[in-house]
Amino acid sequence: MAGVIYSRAELDADAVRACLAEVRENVAAACRRSGRDPGSVEVLAATKYVTPGGMEVLAEAGITLVGENREQDLGKKHRRLGDSFTWDFIGRLQSNKVRRLLPRVRLVHSVATLSAVKEIEARAEKKTEVLLQVNIGQEASKCGIIPAETDRFLEEAERFSMVDFIGLMTMPPLTADPEEARPAFAALRSLAERLTRQWQGRYQFRHLSMGTSNDYIPAVEEGATIVRVGSVLLGRR
Repeated sequence: MAGVIYSRAELDADAVRACLAEVRENVAAACRRSGRDPGSVEVLAATKYVTPGGMEVLAEAGITLVGENREQDLGKKHRRLGDSFTWDFIGRLQSNKVRRLLPRVRLVHSVATLSAVKEIEARAEKKTEVLLQVNIGQEASKCGIIPAETDRFLEEAERFSMVDFIGLMTMPPLTADPEEARPAFAALRSLAERLTRQWQGRYQFRHLSMGTSNDYIPAVEEGATIVRVGSVLLGRR
């Protein structure tokens, strides 16, 4: 998907609708294989490369949940489309963008610094639900808290009452074979289970945002509750 700009002219609502149905069926099948309720998984359309005009096509196709990577793009699209979608933020969270971002989004997937937690605390008008971004592969090129540091980070964040961690997000190491990402997804699920026990009464890590167009099926089988997919949804003429 990188480098491709999806405008109204490049998108067809019927094709997107068919792709969405296929993704949902794949999610449902993965849930059945793992003994889960298909209704427990949300399909989020990653719309970084979709123009505001293209977003109108996605709404026509029945997409309801979208994720944006940049605050300025989210603001531009939100002003145009407003309640057409539920909006999540899935990109790198910068402290100086928090004030404008919070009123527009349901969930921030990418909290990974204490400065962002402090800024949310200062700017939030109500308790804000966020996911802790975990660098599950401990890659130098990626953001996120490494697994061994999650407890220390949460101990520092605990005093900020307006920030509620409700789950984890990760981007596993990029692989050509989706199955090679499965151990990373399983590791994130195990971490969420441990943190839920450890932080009982303060946080419940019930959501796992993991899996993209390339590897969302094993992600669902390993416990994803939100999959962030882009190219597999954007059927082109």
